[in-house]
Amino acid sequence: MSCDKDAETRHTLDCFRDRLKRLIQVEPLLDLLHFLEPDRKDRIKAKFREEGNISAATLLIDEIIHSKNCEQGWSRELVTALETVGCKHAAKYVLNSPPEPTEEAENDSCVRLIDLLQLTLVNMKTADVCAHCRVMGLLTQEDQENILKLIENQGNIGGARLLLKRLVKNEAGWFSKFLQALEDTEHHELVRELRGEPCNEDEAMSVETVEEGEQSCSSATVETNMYGSMSLPPPILSANSSLLSEDLDSSVDSSGLGACADNEEVDMYKEGEEEDLTEDDNPSEEHKRDIVLRDYQMEVARPALEEKNIIICLPTGSGKTRVAVYITKEHLEKRTQMGQPGKVVVLVNKVPLVEQHYKAEFGRFLKHQYSVERVSGASQLKISFPQIIEQNDIIICTAQILENSLAKAKNGDEDGIKLSQFTLMVIDECHHTKKGGVYNHIMIRYLKQKHQNQLLKKQDKSPVPLPQILGLTASPGVGGAMSQQRAEEHILQICANLDAFTIKTKTFEEEEAKTPFKRIARAEERKEDPFGDVIKKIMDEIHEHADLKPLCEPGIQNYEQWVVQKEQNAAKEENQKVRVCAEHLRQYNEALHQSNTIRMSDAFRFLDKYHNEELKTKSIADEEGTVTITDTERFLFTLFKDNKAKLQELMGKPQYENNSLAQLKTNILKEFSTRERARGIIFTRTRLSAIALCQWIQENPKFDEVGVSASYLIGGGDQSVVKPMTAAEQKDVLNKFRDGQINLLIATTVAEEGLDIAECNFVIRYCLVTNEIAMIQARGRGRAEDSSYTLVAEAGSGVAERESVNEYREKMMSKAIAKVCKMNRADYEKKIREFQMQAIMEEKVKIKKKQQKGMMKEPPSKISLSCRQCSVFVCSGEDIEKIENMHHVNVTTQFSKLITVRENASLQERLLDYETNGVIACKNCGQQWGSMMLYKSIECPCLHIKNFVVTYGSKKKTFSKWSELPIKFPAFDYTQHADLLVEDSGEEEDMETD
Repeated sequence: MSCDKDAETRHTLDCFRDRLKRLIQVEPLLDLLHFLEPDRKDRIKAKFREEGNISAATLLIDEIIHSKNCEQGWSRELVTALETVGCKHAAKYVLNSPPEPTEEAENDSCVRLIDLLQLTLVNMKTADVCAHCRVMGLLTQEDQENILKLIENQGNIGGARLLLKRLVKNEAGWFSKFLQALEDTEHHELVRELRGEPCNEDEAMSVETVEEGEQSCSSATVETNMYGSMSLPPPILSANSSLLSEDLDSSVDSSGLGACADNEEVDMYKEGEEEDLTEDDNPSEEHKRDIVLRDYQMEVARPALEEKNIIICLPTGSGKTRVAVYITKEHLEKRTQMGQPGKVVVLVNKVPLVEQHYKAEFGRFLKHQYSVERVSGASQLKISFPQIIEQNDIIICTAQILENSLAKAKNGDEDGIKLSQFTLMVIDECHHTKKGGVYNHIMIRYLKQKHQNQLLKKQDKSPVPLPQILGLTASPGVGGAMSQQRAEEHILQICANLDAFTIKTKTFEEEEAKTPFKRIARAEERKEDPFGDVIKKIMDEIHEHADLKPLCEPGIQNYEQWVVQKEQNAAKEENQKVRVCAEHLRQYNEALHQSNTIRMSDAFRFLDKYHNEELKTKSIADEEGTVTITDTERFLFTLFKDNKAKLQELMGKPQYENNSLAQLKTNILKEFSTRERARGIIFTRTRLSAIALCQWIQENPKFDEVGVSASYLIGGGDQSVVKPMTAAEQKDVLNKFRDGQINLLIATTVAEEGLDIAECNFVIRYCLVTNEIAMIQARGRGRAEDSSYTLVAEAGSGVAERESVNEYREKMMSKAIAKVCKMNRADYEKKIREFQMQAIMEEKVKIKKKQQKGMMKEPPSKISLSCRQCSVFVCSGEDIEKIENMHHVNVTTQFSKLITVRENASLQERLLDYETNGVIACKNCGQQWGSMMLYKSIECPCLHIKNFVVTYGSKKKTFSKWSELPIKFPAFDYTQHADLLVEDSGEEEDMETD
């Protein structure tokens, strides 16, 4: 029997040879294989030393298969040895018990992903991750010892490489454990990278709800304020892209171009605005405009013309919106012929898209037949949203406006509207219909009513009418899927969220045929970086001063996360020395990042501006004296001052600039020299780098010689580092680009999606890779014939490898869409029902939790606030009131004695009921506390919770949003405070009279 088993094992080894040679750890395994003769082992060890593990594993397999002298039972010994050294996955193959094909394919995808992202992953805190992987059973004791030994001898990266090599040899299921190990060791950015989630500044395009009073918004009645942005990460970590809240009435397009698309109470104030007409819109032309679709456009539109809910997935520039206009026109004409009312709402997720869709598409083709109106926070109409709905056939609006009105209707408000008032709902960029997004809030209402309608039909009652749904997207993505099966589930989830009968697209081959020519331009790694060395020397001195021991090298994402955590902990512990040092270290780390992507002079100016502004806050005198400067602050200011001259000297030496800039320069000059009429876009990660690159181009005569005329385009959300562009500024830049006055746009990822940017013949992504959706959107900007798409990346940075991951995911997406389209109808509908019921149940649980959370809210007396920087007591929670359910203010006399008010030009914004033109700061240390707002002529200091340490019971905590506090604050009593002010002013007048 044993002989039969051994023969079977030889056959199995031969069958699974290719897979086993990648799973077997030869070196530790040989010590446990007693059935192999010593000379055979020596040959295998020599092969290992000369050619590596795979070659040695291949030889080991050959030796076992062809050996005549192996004693009986050797196969059992082999399996036991494999399990002992941690090669359990290989042991299963030897036992002829491989995983299921789908599981095997998913595991292969995970292995490939690790391989592609290795250059990024090797920067992890290897020792910490190794310890967690050991606890989770992913590594043996010997593995851990070898990795730690390698860290000691060759450094962190050498140990990381060995760790990754060892991880992928585990049996299926290791990847999720590895992600958990990364989460536990605070490698959040790496986890997001591996999951394919976006993580950069202007990228998150979905309109997400955010904390009241913490983001910029330009709405019409009462809006989210412009007082600040999230305090955690600077541009490298995307400060604004992940602010979430469950409050439906206060939300913001976290990266939106122009004013925010959210929190828009449309009680708008119009004073005879002249309606803009496009060039071919002659007021005298009342004739019907024909819309002619191409064959492929008509093909994708067909199910919608049959009144089915569908998703149209077409590449950027292939006319999705034109198809939607045609469907809208046919829908309204059909309703008219049947004697039924028709009403269409077109939803977008960014304010500029409202005007764009009106002028370029829906208004242009349909306003001569139907009444078309657009509504956003930038609108100036003096009627309510329900009236606009009632008086028009087609309404183009930001999704949050509709969601706010739907929420009002549910609460019994007369200003609310219902989904049943519409007969067609067009959802632009519909891939944002996912958890947390405003589109999904709307569609959850739709699905709940659909489910309720099914119950009504069973009771022989009339169902509530629901609109037909038409979703538009260039790329639904794969949602971070690692396998083809998961990618298909993601597509099905999007279809379920939009209640789609099907998803219509062009074939993968057709789309690929029109893809711009793509190339990767790799810049050599920097050989010398004396500028960066000076910054690192400064950082080392700060580490020593504050007794800080970083876990990784400065200049990378992990360091950023580490220093942010140190600052938060120090604030809670009232350790001002560490807290202020950590804050300065963040700025130096950002400067290191900048010097690797933009000019050294830009990095220096960033640091110089930061220190000048900090010094300014410490030297503001008032009638009671000056702000206190601590010994640590004095040390930090002096340290920068002492090194300032050296940094200035080095930034003037072009031989030390990063090579990525030189590579970018070469590519720009090539495009403008070889094309008769070049027009392009450069995408970069942060707003600061967009502005700096634009200045660099404008100041360089070489670019002027080839006819480059550049401008930058950045988002409209407020943040402290860079002043946002206004809607008017953005519109002006886009118009100039369209007219040809500007032929090179340097933009953050805000320009990737949706906006009607003029036809480009080249697109460059500069040291920037996000996810497959962003890649497809950016590439789609190159619409002209013979267009090119170039990725400029420094060798060894991992950017090019992440781009390969996105290409892989794009192919997965195309295959997944094709597979979903070919699904059996019954199977498809079953899956859709499952996803929809799951979404409805999750929403019910969420609402229940929210209700319970509201019931559990405690009185304000439970908390007190102290300054995050100097720890001085600020106020009790009892002193705080809320204006319009969003702004937390303290108007007590005692509080006014603790603050100083200074102007901030970037916050001067006139809103409907209040205006802001200053910031409030701690009189003791200069730490910014919030903004001074003038609310109906009353000055109200508005507090930002991120600037304080909250004492909650006996514990000290830091918060980024007020909604994280389970405290119920009272509403601001305007009448009471106004009466008090009148009395005070009356007393002053009496005194003057006397």
